[in-house]
Amino acid sequence: MSEPSPRPIHGGVRIGHVHLKVADLERALRFYCGVLGFELTQRYGSEAAFVSAGGYHHHIGLNTWQSRGGSPPPAGTTGLFHLAILYPTRADLADALQRVLGAGIRLGGASDHGVSEALYLRDPDENGIELYWDRREEEWPRDRNGGLAMFTQPLDLDNLLAAASKDPGEVEPSSDRRTAEPRREKIERKIDRDLEDSFPASDPPGYIGR
Repeated sequence: MSEPSPRPIHGGVRIGHVHLKVADLERALRFYCGVLGFELTQRYGSEAAFVSAGGYHHHIGLNTWQSRGGSPPPAGTTGLFHLAILYPTRADLADALQRVLGAGIRLGGASDHGVSEALYLRDPDENGIELYWDRREEEWPRDRNGGLAMFTQPLDLDNLLAAASKDPGEVEPSSDRRTAEPRREKIERKIDRDLEDSFPASDPPGYIGR
């Protein structure tokens, strides 16, 4: 194995996009655009498409060039663990949670990592998906030497859902407390059922994360 470079990579470098092999392009677009809300920026016939947020050329590529009608790789093989989608605010993450649950998609986990809060699920091709937002750097947990001290604890989903209503842009004009509270209670009950079904009592939600 090669020695680590003595000169760190430029701090402005970012992972620009992820490109996924999918079995069914239309099904993948229904998930990434129809559920999560990404915008379709370009299609390559019936075999590939680019989607993004905020007008960028593409954050996610989807193609069926070598995978049309295929199946997910079996356990015990290498490959993508998950792709992580970063939301700018906690309210935006709460909105994502409402979108996912509203589409009937089950969560695989929900964790507070100290530096971030994260939701875990799978796309139609069984790719792992993390939806998260970052806390401010000055709030990140540190050890006595100043190093990062991330952890995995169950995320308070009730508290996260409450954050959605703090963003006025996300409140429907016809909604009020009388209609919003029953809807929130219904979502919370669904989360509880899904997480109970997904995890044995010994496994805390979020074990697929980080």
